[in-house]
Amino acid sequence: MTHPLSASWLKMMSLFIVALGLLVALGAHPTTAWPANMLADIVFWPFDDTQRIDTESARVLAAISGGVMVGWAVMMWLVIDRLMPADPRLARLLLIESTLAWYLVDSTGSFVAGATVNVLLNTVLMLAIVLPAWRIEADAIASTN
Repeated sequence: MTHPLSASWLKMMSLFIVALGLLVALGAHPTTAWPANMLADIVFWPFDDTQRIDTESARVLAAISGGVMVGWAVMMWLVIDRLMPADPRLARLLLIESTLAWYLVDSTGSFVAGATVNVLLNTVLMLAIVLPAWRIEADAIASTN
């Protein structure tokens, strides 16, 4: 048995990640890049309107990373919606391990790049996924005892 509030929260987080991924992907074209530029400016605090996604290489990386985020979020939704009812332990493992892998790579790269605010934002998002996913495991153990 899974915790319905945990599943609902995790689905909300997956929708948030889809939206964030689409925002990042908008940086692929100069006419739609303002949301991605604003996000880049926030993570390189202070917010001073100096960061821009204004080179071809930055634009293609925005497209790629936005697409990866959307794909990860869709996978999360499917794990929550389809796999969790059948195998909550496997769903928990997939959600937590993939989130921690993302967190370590993204946060390390952000720190090295000087985007320390992104490490803080990543920590909030990581906890918003891992803590409810951990609850799924607790419910699975409780239902087998």
